[in-house]
Amino acid sequence: MKPPYDITPRILVLIASISEKVGAVNAQYLVPANPTLRKQNQIKTIHASLHIEGNTLSEDQVTALLENKRVIGPKKDVAEVMNALSVYQKLQILSYSSEKDFLKAHRLLMKGLITNAGNYRTKGVGIVKGSQITHVAPPGERVPGLMKELFKYLKDPSELVFIKSCVFHYEMEFIHPFADGNGRMGRLWQTLILMNSFPVFQFLPFETLIAKNQEAYYRSLAVSDKEGKSTRFIEYLLQIIDKALDDLLKTASKRLTGGQRMQLFLEQLTGTFSRKDYMQHFKELSSASASRDLKASVEQGLLQKWGDKKLTKYKKMP
Repeated sequence: MKPPYDITPRILVLIASISEKVGAVNAQYLVPANPTLRKQNQIKTIHASLHIEGNTLSEDQVTALLENKRVIGPKKDVAEVMNALSVYQKLQILSYSSEKDFLKAHRLLMKGLITNAGNYRTKGVGIVKGSQITHVAPPGERVPGLMKELFKYLKDPSELVFIKSCVFHYEMEFIHPFADGNGRMGRLWQTLILMNSFPVFQFLPFETLIAKNQEAYYRSLAVSDKEGKSTRFIEYLLQIIDKALDDLLKTASKRLTGGQRMQLFLEQLTGTFSRKDYMQHFKELSSASASRDLKASVEQGLLQKWGDKKLTKYKKMP
C-alpha cells in the first residue's frame, strides 16, 4: 500500500526550486571540484545528525577523529562518531532499496552501542518527550511486515525521488523499527535515497539545518502523526533541502580558488565571453574577484583579451 500524503502547492513550488538548484550545482561542478568542501560538509552532516540525538562532541572533535587523532570525550559519543564515519564512508556501496543493506547500516551505526544492532525490535516502544508519551509505535511483531512494505514502496519508479525520500523518512520514524538509532537511520537513508539520483546529496549537510531547529523537526513529525499522513513532514523537509542547496550555492564558489573557478568555466566554454558572462556562472562572485580571475588567466596565457572596459571580451587560448 502506498503511504498516504497529499501533493500541496507548497510541495510543488519547493520541488521546482530544489530541481533548479540541483541543476545549478551540477552545472558548476562545485562539490566534485572541491575535495576540502566535500570533507567539511561530510563532517557537518555527521556532527549535526548525532547532535540531534544528544552527542556532545564538537565539529573540531569530529574532524580530529576523521583524521585518526585522539579525542578526549565521553566513550559513547566517540563510538557514535566512529560508527557514523564508517557508515558514511560506505554510502556509495549501499543500495537504498535493499532492506538487507538497511539492516547492515544500522549494525555499523550502532555497533557497541546496543546489544541488538542490525535487528528489528521485538517489543513495544513509545517515544517520550518530557513527561508525555508523544508516539506509540506499532507492536514489535508488525515491524518486519511494515518495513517490507516500505521497501516495496521505495522501488516504485513512478514516485518522485524528493517525495519518496521524505515519505520513507517519515514512515520509518513512525514504525520505529529499532530499539535505538531510528532518527539517525532515517536521516542517513534519506541521504542515500537522494544521492542515488543526485550525487551532490552525499555532501549536502541538510542535517545541520534540522539541528538548528529541532523543535520544528519533531513538530512536523507530530502533526503528520495527528493527520495520519506525511504531508506536513514532506513540506518541512523539502524546505530544509531547498535552504541547504541555497547555502551551498552561496558559499561553494567562494571556496574555490580563482584557478579552480576558471578551470571549471573553461571546460564548459564555447566562443567568446565577457566578465558579465563569467559572473553569471558564479553568481555569488564579486566583480573585483571576477576581474582578478580574468586578469590572472590572461597573464598565465589561458585567455586572450581584447576591447576595453565594459566592451572587453575574452577567448580561450588554443
